[in-house]
Amino acid sequence: MRHTFIDGIVKNNMVLVLAIGLCPTLAVSTSAYNSLGMGIAVIFVLVFSNVIVSLLRNVIPKNLRIPIFIVIISTFVTMVDYSMKAYVPPLSRQLGVFVPLIVVNCGILGRAEGYAYHHPPHYSLMDGLGIGLGFTIVLFIMGTIREILGQGIWLNIPGVFPGFCVFGKAFTNSSVLLLILPPGGFLTIALLMGLFNHFRGGSK
Repeated sequence: MRHTFIDGIVKNNMVLVLAIGLCPTLAVSTSAYNSLGMGIAVIFVLVFSNVIVSLLRNVIPKNLRIPIFIVIISTFVTMVDYSMKAYVPPLSRQLGVFVPLIVVNCGILGRAEGYAYHHPPHYSLMDGLGIGLGFTIVLFIMGTIREILGQGIWLNIPGVFPGFCVFGKAFTNSSVLLLILPPGGFLTIALLMGLFNHFRGGSK
C-alpha cells in the first residue's frame, strides 16, 4: 500500500507526469490559499469516490460503469461544494465553477475507471490519497510562486517573505504580473515539469 501511495504522488502525478486536470490547475493556482482549497476538495472527492467504486466494483455492470462512476463522483462533489458555500463562502466564491467541474475532471474519473474498479478498497483509498496529495502539493507550489512573484503576498498575507514581497511589489506594473495571468500558469507548470523530470531522471 505504501508504494501505491508514493506512486500517486510521484509516478502518477496528475499535473507533472500525466498532464491532466490542467484547467483547474491553471485557473485556481493564482494564489496559495485557493490552491490549497481546491487541493483539499480534490483529495476528499478522490478518496471517497475511489473507495465507493471499489466497494461496488463486483456489482457495477460493466456497460454502465462510466455513468455510475459519474453519479458517485458528483455526489461527493456536491457535498464539497455545499460545504464550502456554507462554511467558507469567500473561498467558494474564489473557486467558483471549478468546484462543480471536479465532476468531469479526467484525473478523478480515470482513477475510478483505471484503478478503483480493479482493486480492493484499502488500495483504492491509498491511491486516491496519493493522487490527491500529489495534485495538492503541485497546486500549492504553483500558487505560492505565482502569488509571491505576481502580487507580492502569500496566503493573502503581505510581508510574510519581505524580500520576495518587495520584489513582487516592485514589478506589479511590469512583466511579473504575467505570473497571475493564464500564460504565467503555463510557464510555472513548464518550470515545475522541467525541474521534476530533471531530479527524477537524476535519481534513477
